[in-house]
Amino acid sequence: MIETAPHPAPGEPFPDFALPDAEGRTHRLSDYAGRYVVLYAYPKDDTPGCTKEACDFRDSALLKAHGAVILGVSQDDADSHRAFAEKYSLPFPLLSDEGAEFLKGIGAYGSKNLYGKVVEGVKRQTFLIGPDGRLVKAWLAVSVDGHADAVAAAIDADRKKRADG
Repeated sequence: MIETAPHPAPGEPFPDFALPDAEGRTHRLSDYAGRYVVLYAYPKDDTPGCTKEACDFRDSALLKAHGAVILGVSQDDADSHRAFAEKYSLPFPLLSDEGAEFLKGIGAYGSKNLYGKVVEGVKRQTFLIGPDGRLVKAWLAVSVDGHADAVAAAIDADRKKRADG
């Protein structure tokens, strides 16, 4: 069994990262200070559930209206990410964590049930990080249908909460 860190809790600073995208550019959470960041961990490029999730994030008018930064992260390499992004016209970076060190550190890698069998791998999870770098909300067992809208609604709720002080 793989040891994973506990998930960051809402209100806590989200761990920074330095992960490459398909073009070799390194992305850090600190690059996006002042903006909402939707960081979603997913198991594998170009598989049915992961494709639907990526396309829903791509097509979400609400997330676009919020100006949210969307970042996908998996263990797939740059070539796999490039092909996946090109095939589905994904306009956001897909980050590679080939050794899963970052994913393990945020609790998004470990034992999971796949078709009735326990396996080790990347768990489908989403983390909404606020403009201050703190975790707003985590979805630890993502159901793909309607997920992008739920993330956008969480941004709405957080903005209202911040405005109300």
